[in-house]
Amino acid sequence: MRKFLLLLVILSGGCCLGQSTDLMRVEWLRIPQVDSDNSLSRFRTFINFPIPLSWEGSYLIPGFEYRHITLDIDDPVPFDANDAKTFQMFRATIAYTFKFKSGWRFGARAGFELASNFESADFLGRDFRFSGSAYMIRDRSSDEVAKPNRWVIGLQYSTNQGRPFPLPIINYYRQFHPRWSYSLGTPKTNIKHMFNAKNSLQAYASLDGFFSNIQNNRVVTNPDGSTAIADNISMTQILAGLGYEYNFAKNFYFYLYAAYTLYNELRLRDENRNNVFNLNENNTGYFRTGVKYKI
Repeated sequence: MRKFLLLLVILSGGCCLGQSTDLMRVEWLRIPQVDSDNSLSRFRTFINFPIPLSWEGSYLIPGFEYRHITLDIDDPVPFDANDAKTFQMFRATIAYTFKFKSGWRFGARAGFELASNFESADFLGRDFRFSGSAYMIRDRSSDEVAKPNRWVIGLQYSTNQGRPFPLPIINYYRQFHPRWSYSLGTPKTNIKHMFNAKNSLQAYASLDGFFSNIQNNRVVTNPDGSTAIADNISMTQILAGLGYEYNFAKNFYFYLYAAYTLYNELRLRDENRNNVFNLNENNTGYFRTGVKYKI
């Protein structure tokens, strides 16, 4: 069951892949912007419902995720920022997984999302995005082996990436000491120390970001007087930092992550994904905290 739940997290967790088996999460993120009065906040929650099927080891997994992003834009900008400071994302997914006799497990997920500032009364076609992924996993993390390990190999595709091909996902996990483990690959690399059954600390490098449609396109005026049309907004971050977890009740964990970005770009783009205006590209702090339920 635990191995199945691990794949559930990989299928439903989007850009976050780790050793945890999260079925529910509620979290808050804060990103102040260096040399700027701008900042970004995000509320995120998700839940998944594994449903066992008649074929042993096979499951159907519906899931739902919600994100609310607030941009505090206090710096002067060359466009109308009214109604372009709050963005929401609603995502629904369905996943299926089964186990091979060889010990490997296969999983696939399909989903759609609405991501927009929703300043119009109706949904627009550009608000909709579709995604899909397929993974193979070999999990020996709970087996009686000298050094428990796990391989995850897969492909992930989303229409909001603006690329006509899927992106590879590969991650290797290994516990090399009763209190130490590490993972290497995408989209997360870390080394983790368990102080005891309730407390752990990790150093990690990971990715974060978002993409959203702007329903009423913004006209951006360039310094030379020319103009460009902003169709969407996106953020891409590569970050490294420390994360702490505390198991305060059965299967419930409080967590706190503090990091610094190695790459940080928040920009408006046109319909062809060309940059129109960079709201921020200076590296900055990153703070994320919340509560999760995991097996």
